[in-house]
Amino acid sequence: MRAVVLVGGFGTRLRPLTFSTPKQMLPVAGRPMIERVLAHLASHGIDDVVLSLGYRPDAFTEAYADARCAGVRLHYAVEPEPLDTAGAIGFAAHEAGVAERFLVVNGDILTDIDLSALVSFHDGCGAEGTIALTKVGDPSQFGVVPTDEDGRVLAFVEKPPRDEAPTDLVNAGFYVLEASVLGRIPAGRKVNIERETFPAMVGAGTLRGWADPAYWLDVGTPERLLQANLDVLDGRRPAVEVDPSDGDGVDPAAAVTGSVVATGATVAGGATVERAVLGRGAQVGAGAVVEEAVLMPGATVGEGALVRRSIIGPGARVGARSSLVDLCVIGDGAEVEPGESLVGASVPEVPR
Repeated sequence: MRAVVLVGGFGTRLRPLTFSTPKQMLPVAGRPMIERVLAHLASHGIDDVVLSLGYRPDAFTEAYADARCAGVRLHYAVEPEPLDTAGAIGFAAHEAGVAERFLVVNGDILTDIDLSALVSFHDGCGAEGTIALTKVGDPSQFGVVPTDEDGRVLAFVEKPPRDEAPTDLVNAGFYVLEASVLGRIPAGRKVNIERETFPAMVGAGTLRGWADPAYWLDVGTPERLLQANLDVLDGRRPAVEVDPSDGDGVDPAAAVTGSVVATGATVAGGATVERAVLGRGAQVGAGAVVEEAVLMPGATVGEGALVRRSIIGPGARVGARSSLVDLCVIGDGAEVEPGESLVGASVPEVPR
């Protein structure tokens, strides 16, 4: 079975980390998010994937120049202009010659959803399309999908007010689609699958929903990116790093607990690192405290600084004795001045 993986978005909510990097290439515990997504597909026997690209396609084509990733063969489909979700699916499927039933995956979802069971349900009910569903506490941020007892989708309600949502089951971002769905997607213009394609299929009675209680996380915001990393540290997700450290860079006088430290990262004496991810070449200065945080490759935290529940981008520098707390996000190569105190800030500043 083939899959189309949507990775063309601008990642606006993850700025400044995505000013130069597509969000699916951001690392989660040392491994680019897209590699974790594709490894999940491969574990269910999907070995041929079309990456639907838009923003910074070169980041993917250069990283996987041999068109292979996580045991999966890749095809690249680069949109000439943004075509929205269904438009991107139709374009990618056409470019790669997809002509049979296929899977669609949102490339910023980390999950353990049983894709084999999803496909089996789809085949068993004879649907034209089947949406994987997951239960969330606040459905107002997602597409809500009420179904009948047979799984037939009754409506598709995009981001309803929390107290008006007809169910807490939402679109999990995984779809099994028959090739006939491609005929529902007009070519050459933007088409949104949640607002146009799925509602039309609901009207035709050909759309089903299938719920799975497995781990699921939409990694679309800094808070969720941080959560994705912490979930690896806490054992809720596989702890697979690109290049784990042998510990040589950690000073014996430093306290490092519950953390991932990549090769080339250093932790000076007197520093405390707790429930944190240190990427390759990251540096933590003497007496610094790094807690529940992510330091991407080459990031530096100066002496005596505090970094708590924050994300420091590649090559960024946090000055000595500065303080960053409550989800600060420091972009690629950005600098925080020594002694500066930031709470929930972005550097450079990003309008919210």
